[in-house]
Formats: sequence, C-alpha cells, structure tokens
Amino acid sequence: MDLNKFLYEQKKKEKEIKKKQRITQTKEIRFTPETSEHDYRFKRQHVEDFLKEGHRVKVTIFYKGREIMYKERGYQLLERLTKELSDTGKVERPPKLEGPRLSVTFIPV
Repeated sequence: MDLNKFLYEQKKKEKEIKKKQRITQTKEIRFTPETSEHDYRFKRQHVEDFLKEGHRVKVTIFYKGREIMYKERGYQLLERLTKELSDTGKVERPPKLEGPRLSVTFIPV
C-alpha cells in the first residue's frame, strides 16, 4: 500500500471523527439583584435556548456596591430561575458566593 494513500485515509477518518464530536460551551448570563421583570424573562429565555442547544449555562448575579448586604435577593432570584428551568436544565453545582458574584451552573437535561 502506498504511504501517501495511507496517510490520506487516516486524515479522512480523523476528520469524520472530529465532525461527529459535540463540543459544549459554557455560556454566561449576568443578572443583578434588582433585575426588572422584563429583563428577567428575556434573559431566562436565552438560558432556555442555550440549554436546548446543549450548552452549559453559568448564571451569575453581580452585586454592585452596597447591594452585597442583601444577598438573599440574589438567592431568591436563583431559586426562582431554578424552578422555572426545571424541565430544560438541572443545577450542576449549587449557588456559590465568590466575592461580589453569586453563581450557579446549569446543564441540559
């Protein structure tokens, strides 16, 4: 067998394998504790779309200035989001506060 033909066949097989691989990305959506109802619904729809496409979604609530004193608002927002997304995604890791950011990661069901 010819070496060039062998290398060509091998490259062709590798391309086919690469084509069938599914690459998941992590998308990030940012909220604030004072996010309005319309913005919340709009961003929730984006999260649902990303989950339906098969991506992981990291939802981050960013506290600015003195908003950090009212952490429970962020937890309530994430709890509401988790309930509403229960049919399209599940929580990979629970909410975690890292400095001024409260984040949770969703994975598709």
